[in-house]
Amino acid sequence: MNSAATATIPSATILGENSTGVEVIFQLLSKEFQQSTKASEQNCHDVARRITTEVYRICHESKRIQASGTVESSAMTLARHRLQQCLRYYQLGSNRGRVELHSTLSAIVYRYINPPQRQLSYQGRLTIIEDFLQSFYLEALNAFRRENQLGATYRPQTLLELSEYMAFTERYGKRRIPLPGRQQQLIILRAQTFSQQQPPETSVDIEQASEGSNNEGDGSWEEPAVHQLRSTMATQAEPEPEEDTLRSVVVTELMNYLEQRQQSDCADYFSLRLQDLSAQEIESVLGLTPRQRDYLQQRFKYHLIRFALLHRWELVHEWLEASLHTNLGLTPQQWQVYTAQLDNKQRSLLELKQQGQADEKIAKTLGLSMAQLQKRWFKILEQAWEIRNSLVSGSGASTHE
Repeated sequence: MNSAATATIPSATILGENSTGVEVIFQLLSKEFQQSTKASEQNCHDVARRITTEVYRICHESKRIQASGTVESSAMTLARHRLQQCLRYYQLGSNRGRVELHSTLSAIVYRYINPPQRQLSYQGRLTIIEDFLQSFYLEALNAFRRENQLGATYRPQTLLELSEYMAFTERYGKRRIPLPGRQQQLIILRAQTFSQQQPPETSVDIEQASEGSNNEGDGSWEEPAVHQLRSTMATQAEPEPEEDTLRSVVVTELMNYLEQRQQSDCADYFSLRLQDLSAQEIESVLGLTPRQRDYLQQRFKYHLIRFALLHRWELVHEWLEASLHTNLGLTPQQWQVYTAQLDNKQRSLLELKQQGQADEKIAKTLGLSMAQLQKRWFKILEQAWEIRNSLVSGSGASTHE
């Protein structure tokens, strides 16, 4: 099945299905890929064929779908979902797509990477996560080959194929594995096993993790397909966009903030939110009632605001392009309205902050304690936040916030 596909695909070749629905879905996917990407016609056919095969395999194996009597409708819905996932990574490009995938998976496993008998620092945990995900990407590549009946030497060579692989890797990591009394995501199970297998003295070099091990006997990183995949996903000549780098830092910093304050349930909620799960799905995963989930959501929102407006306000505002140098992200008209709302002491505090003076010096100048200074600064940032996100302002809500 590694060979080139034709412009059409006989419906009987997919799991014995004898349905025009197979041909309809294949043609839909192929046409969408040709219209939305710069990939060759043959490349679009190949990817469309693999997705069509996967869709009908899932529908064939799902007892729920089979019992529903709406196999064709379910297949079409699933195919469109696969299409959108693939195109999303294609539009991001190889580098930004890698950053997005890496950030998403890192957030899911962050709190589960905790080697025994070790108190990892924030940076130490990120290093271990980096090492874990390198091995997980290899596992996902092997699973992709196996499930699509591709050869052992197959590797993504075009941007469309790489997008297909990254979309598959995200879904593969989020697969639900049935356990006694519950279900768990596959990547979390892998992370827990990986974490437990780390010896207490393990020290992972982050450069070695990204470039691959040079140790004798560790042939997995020397495999040409893995080398090619790693090179494609992490093009050294193309620096990571600053926005994506900051997003990754903000996500991991917030996770760390919640862990430090023993808000593990909020960290779990945040991890699930990053996966775009519905309220009902979050309730199912965490075993909560709607009322309990709503309470957890409000508690998470409280900590999120504290993190964004007090604990790491500079990082968050830099990511939102709303730093002090850009008048907290406000337009000239908004800035004029905003500053007019501040009292004299707030206005002085804002001016001193913009001058780059240290908090200790500002507190002394304004005759405030550090606690009073933080409280006033929190209020100043909160007012700007409300103006930026106010529909009345005409600017609309920020996609980040």
